Amino acid sequence: MLRNKQSKSLFPNQFLLRLTFINIIVIASFIVLSSWAIYNTACILADGLVTVNNQKQAQFESTLLQYLWIFSISTIVIGSLIHFYLTKKMMYPLNGLIESTKRMKQGQYPSAIRVESHDEIGQLISHFNDLVQQLKDNQQHRQKLVSDLSHEFRTPLSNLNGYLNALKDGVIEADQKLYQSLHGESKRLISMVEQIEQLKEWDYVSKQTFSEKEPIDMQFLVEQSAQMFHWSLNKEGIIVNVQVEPGIVHVDNGGISQVISNLIDNAIRYYLGPEPIIIKGETLKSGYMLSISGTGQSIPIAEQERIFERFYRIDHSRAQDLGGTGLGLAISKEIIEHHNGKIGVKSEGHYHTFWFTLPLC
Repeated sequence: MLRNKQSKSLFPNQFLLRLTFINIIVIASFIVLSSWAIYNTACILADGLVTVNNQKQAQFESTLLQYLWIFSISTIVIGSLIHFYLTKKMMYPLNGLIESTKRMKQGQYPSAIRVESHDEIGQLISHFNDLVQQLKDNQQHRQKLVSDLSHEFRTPLSNLNGYLNALKDGVIEADQKLYQSLHGESKRLISMVEQIEQLKEWDYVSKQTFSEKEPIDMQFLVEQSAQMFHWSLNKEGIIVNVQVEPGIVHVDNGGISQVISNLIDNAIRYYLGPEPIIIKGETLKSGYMLSISGTGQSIPIAEQERIFERFYRIDHSRAQDLGGTGLGLAISKEIIEHHNGKIGVKSEGHYHTFWFTLPLC
């Protein structure tokens, strides 16, 4: 095992030596061929231009050959040393990249590697640093979310367990108010289970390519998705105004329906009233644009750019009360970008418009 670790740690040096050895062979081959050509050319020219006896001709050729050997060997040695030094200097950042990768394999998050150049190696290291930071942020968000959910599960479970034990032992008698309370606690548990399911959904969506696309009319898709919220809208007393034009897009039916449902659900979940929710679809030169507008809690300008990030929630306490995980909008963005579209939000005080565009067929 120790030998294996040592051999792995020597990988950069072994690669550098192999690279230098190959370079020496190439340089030496060119120098030897060039020297051989120069030697033969010089001998022919000297024999043709100057009349000398055989002894002087042999002495000339011997001296020329000696100098060419000295020149060739010196060039190979000096060139190889310079090549080794420059290559080692260029590969130095890769050593840090390898060590950081080993730490990630062990479950650690290494500190950012210093970027000393803007060439291909520098870009690779820069992207690696961004990747490590993204993974670290995701892990922290996941741990925080799991911690929040664990804490939230404890309260309704304790309440349910206490009331059920009291009912079983005959300590209290059930009435309508008690049943409503128990029903409320069960709804909270169901909501939190749905949040966990949404985490699984994110992992699934992030790996999809949505290759099974087909032409579909956005008017039909929007009206179908809005109809599924009919009962929730009536219960909350929310008026919805649907103004959708026909438009054929080449999309994955389930994926885009999910985006529309996420945005409508988001508008209902954070609705403050009294204005109606407006769902508007129109055909533009750049593609088909769908927007869902309504009143809700204000979104600070600094946070509007982050609202589509994974696990991000503006008001943590309010999102907990409403069952938000900070994944719905991130999932929507992932799906839209898989369809070569764009998604965003426009906010003016308490009035917000979430929109997305898709290319037309």
